[in-house]
Amino acid sequence: MKQFFKNLYIQPKFFWAFFSIVLLFVVSYFVERFYGVSKILFVTLIIFLLVDIILLFRNKTGIQTKRIVPEKLSNGDDNPISITVVNRFQFKTYIKIIDELPIQWQIRDFKIENSLNPSEEKTFNYQVKPTERGEYHFGNVNIFSSSSIGLIARRQQFDENKMVPNYPSFLQLKKYEFIAFTNRLKFFGLKKIRRIGNTLEFEQIKNYVSGDDIRNINWKATAKKNSLMVNQYQDEKSQPVYSIIDKGRVMKMPFNQLSLLDYAINATLVISSIVLRKNDKAGMFTFSRKIENRVVAQQRKSHMNIILETLYNIETDFAESDFSRLYVDIKRSLNQRSLLLLYTNFETLDALHRQLPYLQAIAKTHLLVVIFFENTELKSFTEKKANSTKEIFDKTIAEKFIYEKKLIATELRKHGIQVILTAPDNLTVDTINKYLEIKARGML
Repeated sequence: MKQFFKNLYIQPKFFWAFFSIVLLFVVSYFVERFYGVSKILFVTLIIFLLVDIILLFRNKTGIQTKRIVPEKLSNGDDNPISITVVNRFQFKTYIKIIDELPIQWQIRDFKIENSLNPSEEKTFNYQVKPTERGEYHFGNVNIFSSSSIGLIARRQQFDENKMVPNYPSFLQLKKYEFIAFTNRLKFFGLKKIRRIGNTLEFEQIKNYVSGDDIRNINWKATAKKNSLMVNQYQDEKSQPVYSIIDKGRVMKMPFNQLSLLDYAINATLVISSIVLRKNDKAGMFTFSRKIENRVVAQQRKSHMNIILETLYNIETDFAESDFSRLYVDIKRSLNQRSLLLLYTNFETLDALHRQLPYLQAIAKTHLLVVIFFENTELKSFTEKKANSTKEIFDKTIAEKFIYEKKLIATELRKHGIQVILTAPDNLTVDTINKYLEIKARGML
C-alpha cells in the first residue's frame, strides 16, 4: 500500500475539477438548486478517479523503458542519448519522461512528453554536450503515465544507473582523420600545401603534374616517353612529434564552456592520430610546476590507446607554469631533433618576454611551434557598435589586447619560432595545417 501511494501522483486536472465543485457547493449555499448538481458532480469525480486508478495500476507491467548511452562520451561534442519506451497498457497512454542526468550539467527541468498507442514502442533521442573530463553518473529514468481521463499519473522508476567516462574528443579524431586523408581538405579549412622539399630517398618516376618541382624532371625518362616525367621521393618518416600541453593558470580560461586546456587536449588527440597515420612518431607530455603525463614518441598500433588514456587522466590545479623546468627536461630527455607543438597562452608582451629565453633555447635544438589563443570574446565585443563614451573606452582597451596578441606572434617569429595564433574553435584545424605544412616543406 505504501508503494501504491508513493507512485500515485494527482494531476492538476483533478485539482481544477475538485475546486470547481467546491466553488459550486459554496454557490449552492446561496442558490439551493445548485446543491443537487454539486453532489452529482462530486460523486462523478470520485468515480472517474477510481476508474483512472484501476486503469493505471491493475497492469503490473505498465510501461517498459531502456536508456541507451554510449560506452564513453566525447568531450566538447554533442553525444547522442536515446530512451526506448514500450506501452504495455491496453489504451492510449500519455507519458512524461524525466531522466536523471549527471550533476555536471545541472539540468533540473529535463522532460520529454509524448503519447503511445497500445503496445506501441517509441525511441526518444536527445543530445548532451559534456565540457569536463571525468566520470558522468546517470541516475534513474522516471516515467509518469496517465490515461485519457488524466486525473492521476502513475510513476514507474527504472534503475538505469550507469557511469560513463568522458574522454577527450574522439569524435573530432574520427572526423579529422577521415578528412586529412581524403581530397576534401579545403571544405573543412585544411590546406593542401605545395611541397618544396624532399628527402634523398628515391621512390618512383611519374608523369609531371602542375605543382611538381621542375628540378626533379628526369630528362632521360622524358625523352623515352615523349612527355614530362619527374622523380618522386619518399617522405621522411619516423620523425618524433611531441605535443606539450601547458597545465598552468593561463589555460584555465573557458570559451564556449570548454577550457583552453581541454581544447589543447582534444587537438593533441587528433594530431597524434594523424602523425601516426603519416608514419611519424607521436608523443606528449604536460607541464606546470613539473613535467607529467609523459608518453614517449613511438609508432605502433596500440600507441593511440596509451595517448587517449593519458589525456583522459590529466589533472591540474592550474598553478604557475615553470618554463625553465620545461627547457631542462627537454634538453635532458629529447636527444633527437623533434617537432614540438607547445600549447600555451600569452596575454601580454611582458608575459612572453619572461619566458622567451627558454623558448629560444628550446628552438635551437628542436623545431618549436608555439600555439596560443585569440580571445574570441574580446573580438566579438569590438565588433559591436559603441553607444556611449564608456563603451568606446572599453572597445579601445579590447582592441589594444587583440593587437598585443599579434605583437606576441610577431615577436616569436622574429626569433625564429613557428607560431599559431588561433581561435579555440579552430585550434585542431590550424594545428593540422601547420603539421602538414612542416612536412611538405621538409622543415624538420
